[in-house]
Amino acid sequence: MGAAATSKGDSGLLDRERIIASAGFNRWMVPPAALCIHLCIGMAYGFSVFWKPLQGALLGADGKPLPECSAGAVTFGEKAAGTLKALTATDCNWSQFDLGWMYTFFFVLLGVSAAIWGGWLERAGPRKAGVVSALCWCGGLLISALGVIWHQLWMLWVGSGIIGGVGLGLGYISPVSTLIKWFPDRRGMATGMAIMGFGGGAMIGSPLATLLMDQFKTATNPGVWQTFVAMAAIYFVFMLIGAFSYRLPPTGWKPEGWTPPAASNAMITQNNVHLDNAHKTPQFWLLWIALCMNVSAGIGIIGAASPMLQETFGGMLAGRPELGFADLKKDAALLATAAAVGAGFVGLVSLFNIFGRIAWASSSDLLGRKVTYFIFFVLGAALYILASFAADWKSLAVLVIAFCIIASMYGGGFATIPAYLADMFGTQFVGAIHGRLLTAWSTAGIVGPVIVNYMHDQRVAQGIAFDKIYAPIYYTLAGLLVVGFIANLLVRPVNPKWHMTQAELDAEHARFHEAADPVKPGSYGIGKGGIDAKALPFWLLVGIPLAWGVWKTVQKALVLFH
Repeated sequence: MGAAATSKGDSGLLDRERIIASAGFNRWMVPPAALCIHLCIGMAYGFSVFWKPLQGALLGADGKPLPECSAGAVTFGEKAAGTLKALTATDCNWSQFDLGWMYTFFFVLLGVSAAIWGGWLERAGPRKAGVVSALCWCGGLLISALGVIWHQLWMLWVGSGIIGGVGLGLGYISPVSTLIKWFPDRRGMATGMAIMGFGGGAMIGSPLATLLMDQFKTATNPGVWQTFVAMAAIYFVFMLIGAFSYRLPPTGWKPEGWTPPAASNAMITQNNVHLDNAHKTPQFWLLWIALCMNVSAGIGIIGAASPMLQETFGGMLAGRPELGFADLKKDAALLATAAAVGAGFVGLVSLFNIFGRIAWASSSDLLGRKVTYFIFFVLGAALYILASFAADWKSLAVLVIAFCIIASMYGGGFATIPAYLADMFGTQFVGAIHGRLLTAWSTAGIVGPVIVNYMHDQRVAQGIAFDKIYAPIYYTLAGLLVVGFIANLLVRPVNPKWHMTQAELDAEHARFHEAADPVKPGSYGIGKGGIDAKALPFWLLVGIPLAWGVWKTVQKALVLFH
């Protein structure tokens, strides 16, 4: 502890040495710090709230929106040509296809940046990574605001999509190894709390963005650029609060009264695998496949949740069960009613996605990570098959229940994987290893939607009835989960040849300036308190906005039950 204290005095404000916890620090201050960042960057999920306003941003002399740059395009090639024109054009509007590429940039760059800079993050510490994340994410919003003012689509792609995507990656993984080190007794719960925040970010950000646009919009301006600026300012404050609240436990710290799992539990290692060696093990790639399949099976259908419900149940959603979706499209009022129900379904799925993250991750502390993923794959495949029958039976309740559970396991997969990695590879490099594994998410973000959208469009082109479109899609997604099941089944403890020696571990500690001398395990008076009078205000700071976002989502979801 004395060495740590000495190094603090010589370190910079953002340096790793500066944030080693001292006696009296409460470890329950760390999860809300992570939530401050995750609730902000999680707005990436809610960016579609800007699509419609931006699609009609440019008005003609008659006061009506100008045509889209890709107007009249039918084929992918024609749409792509329109997008290339839209990158710099100021005489035509952007299409949803043009804007939707920002989603691709978000999640591809999230995985890529986490993989590239995960090792740097472990050395630099979560505070510095959190500040860089805030600069990238909020700076990207400001660049996007200029892009809206000057109507330059490429600035939105570069600003929020690419620079913001880097911020997503660094912000997403910044608390992972920190939380796992603070909560070795509850690894799943700790990472589940933070990653729940990433899923919940859109619940807060989407209604907040809508409120701001309503305040800023005029007859000729949709209020988007002003909203970007306002949200950048709000998010920057919250993200800095989170980054500067991070603390690291001193080397050798453990919760008072806690003993590590028995060495007989081979699925939880007492050793560490170096970052440079983790990807050389079969366990890394088996978990990569497991995460990729779980996300691919979930993200494609969750992204199409509203149209899927409308096409499958048609007039049932508007009180006219005799009408199919093709008939529904001919009546604007009935279609609007069905769309509202579809939006309610999306809200309900979002709630299960969020709370599945904390529920499944916490359960994995008791069940074990491998068993939890076993449940994801077996139950998920069964529910996709059940969904195909529910569509034939025209049972709205069965299909909704099936997809709510699937959504919970989709979120649960994200929240459980960091703890699974810590069990396999130890805690020393788990944040960086997690960063590399997130390339599975980037891959799944392409694979899942491509499978669902391609099969959907192909079957529509073949003239198949709308309510019969999705059955083979469900079976295909169930097949992906079978692949994930096999990968998870093959996971075994890491071969001891990859374990770091004590000398290697001490060298890493010295490199990270964690301790100049070996430190005996102990609590040092750190980590006590629980959610006490000191921690409660911090939890309220993140809990109140999250509760507001949940309530707004519940209001939307209630339409489904009317």
